[in-house]
Amino acid sequence: MGLTPLDIHNKEFTRGFRGYDEDEVNEFLDQVIKDFEKVVREKKQLEERVNEAEEKLNHFSDIEETLNRSILVAQETADEVKNNANKEAKLIIKEAEKNADRIVNDALAKSRQVSMEIEELKKQAKVFRTRLKMLVEAQLDIIDNSDWEDLFEIDTSEEDDQQHLYETTPQGHGYANDSTSDSSY
Repeated sequence: MGLTPLDIHNKEFTRGFRGYDEDEVNEFLDQVIKDFEKVVREKKQLEERVNEAEEKLNHFSDIEETLNRSILVAQETADEVKNNANKEAKLIIKEAEKNADRIVNDALAKSRQVSMEIEELKKQAKVFRTRLKMLVEAQLDIIDNSDWEDLFEIDTSEEDDQQHLYETTPQGHGYANDSTSDSSY
C-alpha cells in the first residue's frame, strides 16, 4: 500500500553520528517520490478517460437528438398526410351525398377518382414508410457497428509503455542513485 499523509507526518528518522541516517532518508524520499508520481499518473489517466467519456456522451446525445427530430418530423408528416386524406375523402363524400339525386353519374365518376387518389396516397405512404424504415435501419446499423466497440476498449499497452519508459530513464532512479546530490542534511 502507498504512503498516506499521516505516514509522512509521523515518519521519524534515527540519528546517526552526524545527524539522520542518509540511506534511510534517501530510501524514504524515493518511496515518497514513487508514490506521488504514481498518483499524478493515475490522476492524469483518469482525467483523460473522463474527457473521452464526455466527448462520447456528447456525440451520442447529438445522434439521439437528430434521430428524435427525424422521428418527430416523420410522425408529423404521416399525421398530416392522413388528416389531409381524411378531410379530402369527407369533403368528396359530403358533396356526393348533396348532389346524389341530381348527378348520380358525376358522383360515381368522382368516387372512382377519389378511390384512385386514395390508392395513390396509400402508395406514397407505403413509399414513405419504406424510406423511413430504411433510414431508421441505417441509423441502427451505424449504432450497432462494431467500430463503436473499439472505442470502448482501454488500450493498456500505452500504460505498459509509459511504465517501461519511466523505469529506463535516469529520472526514474530517484535520489539513491544520484551521485551528485548533496550528502549533508
